[in-house]
Amino acid sequence: MKILFTICGRAGSKGVKNKNLKEFLGYPLPFYTVSVIDLFIKNNKQYDCDIVLNTDSDDLIDLFRNKLTLPIHIVKREPKLGEDNTPKVHVIQNSYTVLKERLKEDYDLVVDLDITSPLRTLKDLETLVEKKVNSDADVVFSVTDSRRNPYFNMVMKTAKGYERVIKSNFNARQEAPEIFDMNASMYAYSPEFLESGKGIFEGKCDVIKMMDTAVLDIDHEIDFELMSVIAKYQFVKNTEMKKIQENIRIIILG
Repeated sequence: MKILFTICGRAGSKGVKNKNLKEFLGYPLPFYTVSVIDLFIKNNKQYDCDIVLNTDSDDLIDLFRNKLTLPIHIVKREPKLGEDNTPKVHVIQNSYTVLKERLKEDYDLVVDLDITSPLRTLKDLETLVEKKVNSDADVVFSVTDSRRNPYFNMVMKTAKGYERVIKSNFNARQEAPEIFDMNASMYAYSPEFLESGKGIFEGKCDVIKMMDTAVLDIDHEIDFELMSVIAKYQFVKNTEMKKIQENIRIIILG
């Protein structure tokens, strides 16, 4: 089975300046993503894997080319795919299309890992791939247990005041349907679905669950600081997450 791993990162950032280049506990933030892919490849010889970085950032390209030991293909992002409202799935699709043509490869699976989600384990990634391989879903993505529920304790402003997001008569959270948060960490796509140009929820979706404190959306400086605090704790208490950080020393030059 042939897998394409995609890593996508834009130049600059409105919330956190140059967050795709920031150092995170001693290493560039994107190297945590590369590290878990590297461990997956080393521990799953049954798969033939390629890695591609899709970016419009020359600094990020230089970082990958000059600091990493493992081979990573580069796709220079087109301007039309670097706009604020560009769906990420379009960037992933572009990465797949370019690499398929460039390398003359037929991929069986495309797996995207977000640069700004450094806290994953090898088991998380292996579970994602296994779920997708054994599922008829078009997309499998990672989620966490939600701390709020739109049927019970989430509200929105209306003409009549504030009301539950979804109208219901539930009196306890346990009565409401189970809800999950998409943690924007990992996605596994069927190539045929990517080629269709459809959005994620236009296909059949399945999920894997990750630790609910492991991933925050890094949109502001405070998010980066909070993630650092969580990571310091996890790297002491969680040996599987620590392995990802320790492996970075192996994949960097010098």
